[in-house]
Amino acid sequence: MSILPKKNQLGFFEIRLESIGGLGANLAGKMLAEAGVLGLGLNGSNFSTYGSEKKGSPVKSYIRFCDPDTEIRAHSPIEEPHVIGVFHEALYKMVDVVSGLAPDGIVLVNSVRNFDDIRRDLQLDYGTLAVVDALGIAVEEKTKVNTAMLGALFRVCDFLDPEAMKEVIRKTFEKKYPHLVEANIRTFERGYHEVRFQTYEAPANAERKSFSRPEPLLGYETQEIGGIITANANSIFKDLSGSRQGFLPKWEMEKCIHCAACDTVCPDFCFVWEEGEDKKGRKQMFLKGIDYQYCKGCLKCVEACPTAALTECREEIGFAEKHTVKQKFPMVLGGNY
Repeated sequence: MSILPKKNQLGFFEIRLESIGGLGANLAGKMLAEAGVLGLGLNGSNFSTYGSEKKGSPVKSYIRFCDPDTEIRAHSPIEEPHVIGVFHEALYKMVDVVSGLAPDGIVLVNSVRNFDDIRRDLQLDYGTLAVVDALGIAVEEKTKVNTAMLGALFRVCDFLDPEAMKEVIRKTFEKKYPHLVEANIRTFERGYHEVRFQTYEAPANAERKSFSRPEPLLGYETQEIGGIITANANSIFKDLSGSRQGFLPKWEMEKCIHCAACDTVCPDFCFVWEEGEDKKGRKQMFLKGIDYQYCKGCLKCVEACPTAALTECREEIGFAEKHTVKQKFPMVLGGNY
C-alpha cells in the first residue's frame, strides 16, 4: 500500500520550492529527496533551475517522489505541484509562485504576516496556506532559512519521517561544520512545530491555477534582422525588493557625516543625494535617504559606514515603502539634467 497521499497521472507526488539564491533551497531540495529515498525507501529525484548563480536571483528546486515499483522517467520542471514552498514571500513581485497549483494544493510561505494578507498577495483563491517564521527561527538559532523550511515541509508532507531528516542533517553537517549540527536540528524541530495552517475551501467546480512560463520578448520569430535588440534598457524601472533576504539598511540622519562611503560600495542606485551648503557656505552633496526600490539587501553600505549611521535591520512589511526616498531621473521623464 502506497504511503503517498496523492499522485498525478504518472504516479508522482511533486514538490516545487520557490526561492532566491542564498537561502539554501537547492540544498533543501537535495536533503528532502535524500530523506524520502533513504529513510522511507521511496523512489525520488531532485534538481534545481536558476539563471545567474548569485545571491538574490530566482531559484526553483524540484522534488519528485513515487512508490518503489514506479520508475522515474520524467525529468522536466514541475509545472503542477502538490506542494509549493515559498522561501521568500516577496518573490510574488517577480514570479508567479503559485503557478500550476491544484485547488487542494498546499502552499508553505516564510512569513510573519496573517493568512489573509498573504493569500491576497499570492492571489490564492483556495487551497491550504501554511505559514512559518523561518527567518526569525534561523536568526535566533544562528542557522539558515532552509532548515526551518524543511521542518515545516515535513509537517506539510506528513508521510515523511522527521527522524530520517534529522539523520540527513547530521550527515550533511557533521564533517565540515560539526558545531552546526545541533543548531540545525533545533531549527528543523522549531519549523516542524511552529508552522500554522489555514484552509480555504474550494468549490466543486474549482480548477487548477494555470501554469505560466515566462517567455522572452524577442525570439527567432520576432528578433530583428542582424540580431539588433530594439527594447530599451529598463533597469531603473526594476524593483529589486524581491532579492532581499529579510534584511535591509536603516539610515539615521543624525549620525551621518555625508562621506559617501556607502555610495561608493553600493552596486545599485540606492542612495539619493541633493546639493546644499555646509556651515561655511560651501557647496556640498548631502545624503537625503535611500531608495529601497533598488536595494537588494547586500548590506555593503552597513560595513562601509564609519559612524554607524547605517545599521542592519530586519525588514518588516511596509518599512521600505514608508522610509524610501525616490530617485529622480529627469531624462526618463523627458527633462534635462
